[in-house]
Amino acid sequence: MAHNHLNTSAGETSEKNLFITIALNIFITIVQIIGGIISGSLSLISDAMHNFSDAVAIVITFIALRLSKRPKTPKYTFGLKRAEIIAAVLNASTLIIICFFLIREAIERLNNPNEIAGNLMLIVAVAGFVPNVIGALLLKKGSEGNLNIRAAYFHLVSDAVSSIAIIVGAIFIIAYKVYWIDPILTILIALYILIEAYKILKEAIDILMMSNIEGIDLQEIKSVVEKIEGVKNIHHIHLWKLNDNDTHFEAHIEVEDMMVSNTTEIQKIISAELHNRYEINHITLQFECELCDKLDIIAQH
Repeated sequence: MAHNHLNTSAGETSEKNLFITIALNIFITIVQIIGGIISGSLSLISDAMHNFSDAVAIVITFIALRLSKRPKTPKYTFGLKRAEIIAAVLNASTLIIICFFLIREAIERLNNPNEIAGNLMLIVAVAGFVPNVIGALLLKKGSEGNLNIRAAYFHLVSDAVSSIAIIVGAIFIIAYKVYWIDPILTILIALYILIEAYKILKEAIDILMMSNIEGIDLQEIKSVVEKIEGVKNIHHIHLWKLNDNDTHFEAHIEVEDMMVSNTTEIQKIISAELHNRYEINHITLQFECELCDKLDIIAQH
């Protein structure tokens, strides 16, 4: 059975950046809770809760990154790389739960509006916006190739967007005394976060469930491989992601009766095609001659 590894380097986010971001979010949380209670702004308190969840999310991200770097063992032959995907599920799920809580609180506030200190709301919102932007910039590079960091990064981006909305709301409250805008902003912020968190959660669950990869057609792979000289048929294909950066492929390759050494060149050509066309970097091929009775793309047991 031929096996090929074509490794790609994952985007690295330094531990220092993660620690700085955690500290910034704890600071923002404290400031916004105090400011929200004094000013009477629900959107500030909701944003504070979101910021606290950011800090927790980044702690989970850090732990998962450390676990993913542990070496493979006889028990965990793939290592602990899936820890990052589990962390992404936890982070996205937390966001979704918080969103539903915020929407419920905002609806109650719409039914029972209260006066809000717009000036304090504005000051605290600005104070929260700057650290969120700094934190997002610190995690931006690492988020490009890692779903776990992307979930934490989106926590920060969504908070920055929330702060902008709260700043606009505070200006309207100061100018026009329209206090109902605070819960309306809370609902809009929550809906925005809910949609983006759902996307991350869906992608993470797809990886955990070893689903086929979006954008890769197995029939197309079959057509490409069977055009390679020496290949009679490709069947019993499995295609999945271990994490963001590791795409695995395995299949049975039917060839004419030949020496095992003669399959080496075929294996190299197939591996190169799959890597260059689809960025598949872990390829396992089982060469055989008239072994399988059924030659379906997906093995049905």
